[in-house]
Amino acid sequence: MPGLLVTGTSSDAGKSLVVTGLCRAIARRGVSVSPFKSQNMSNHSMVCADGSEIGRAQYLQAQAAGVEASSLHNPVLLKPGSDRRAHVIVRGRPAGELMAGEYATGRRHLAEAAFAAFAELSESVDLVIAEGAGSPAEINLRAGDYVNMGLARRFELPTLLVGDIDRGGVLASLYGTWALLDEPDRELLTGYLINKFRGDASVLAPGLEMITERTGMPSLGVLPWLEDVWIDSEDALSVGAWRDSARTDGPRLTVAVIRFPRTSNATDVDALAAEPGVDVTVTRDADLAREADLLVLPGSRATTSDLAWLRRTGLAEIVHDRAARGAAILGICGGYEMLLDEIEDNVEGGAGIVPGLGLLPGRVVFAQDKVLARPSGTWRGVPVDGYEIHHGVVTAGSGDEFPGGHALGPTRGSIWHGTLESDAFRRALLSEIAAAAGSSWRPVAGAPGFAARREAMIDTLADALETHVDLTQVLELAGVSR
Repeated sequence: MPGLLVTGTSSDAGKSLVVTGLCRAIARRGVSVSPFKSQNMSNHSMVCADGSEIGRAQYLQAQAAGVEASSLHNPVLLKPGSDRRAHVIVRGRPAGELMAGEYATGRRHLAEAAFAAFAELSESVDLVIAEGAGSPAEINLRAGDYVNMGLARRFELPTLLVGDIDRGGVLASLYGTWALLDEPDRELLTGYLINKFRGDASVLAPGLEMITERTGMPSLGVLPWLEDVWIDSEDALSVGAWRDSARTDGPRLTVAVIRFPRTSNATDVDALAAEPGVDVTVTRDADLAREADLLVLPGSRATTSDLAWLRRTGLAEIVHDRAARGAAILGICGGYEMLLDEIEDNVEGGAGIVPGLGLLPGRVVFAQDKVLARPSGTWRGVPVDGYEIHHGVVTAGSGDEFPGGHALGPTRGSIWHGTLESDAFRRALLSEIAAAAGSSWRPVAGAPGFAARREAMIDTLADALETHVDLTQVLELAGVSR
């Protein structure tokens, strides 16, 4: 069956980016294409139209390919709840937990679910582009692997190796990955490409020739550093990489996002970072949290644990101080739950009844059943859409209406993720916050919306692949004659 595995020399080498760009570039050529990732380990997820939960990266890749995202595209999702425990999602639904000691040995049923999904997906499109995880050189995990060479061997997939030159040592990483694999795995490595290159690519030519000579893998291209491409991340190494990519002169609005130990769905604030004139900082710095025009408490995969951390670090006092002086606070999902009077958690963290920050009247009880939904509504007369991924059921007390939650003055909370991607809602909310903070920032007239910016980034990425990568050879390696 036609297919291709894109793997990397390390985490955050650019696998997700390359798969996203390939999906769009190949779809443009009239080939029906679909993304796939056997297993994601990420707390950044999305709810599909069919109600299933998958990784954000695969949701975006499906958009790039022009297909409806579903659990077929990411059949296994592991959501770390601690350093030794991960919550398991199989075909978009909760399926228990996986402990650290079981990672290499207790995943056979997960492998079979992933292989079945790949086979089913392959029947519906011309080409499946699978994304690996971490690096295939993690030979300590090879016996139970079904994401990298385990998948490639099962379906005889030609494998493309991506190396990140920006972090240094890319030639050694390419050669070392090839050298560490056993011969049957190595035979499936059919090419490599360099990612995030700055400068004149001709200076790389001698090194690339030697890599090809020593490994037999041809170079398929050198992707340049793409300044304004920041697709949805799944990797913890990328947390904190958000920035104001929509540079503009004029008044600024500052946003501080608390970086919890177990932040989930951090992509919620990407839309803020894309808004012209809005400076977003992901931080644990008390001064930044105190002085920003808006403080965001994002989602958390371990709400009571992250709340305890907030108190230990003294950041909880900063949140209370902001509320007392009327400075804006926004809690999203787990961050919203922390703002309530009380949390009862016998499910996610087993902490029992824990006092919340007491800044929004209400309490939350964690239930066994997970809520997965795609709600919509209005606020101040503008439409707002979101998605829900949570065990916590909130009973709100007094306060003002707010989408997916409630508000008390400038302290606002919502159980919904993704609301800030609704352009009119985001701009109305930020305008209200700016006015209250005495900032002269206002939305830039005619600025593109977030969905349009995301589409433009996907196209920019696809254009770069068309220019710098031999896509005809990639298709030939994948067994597609087009």
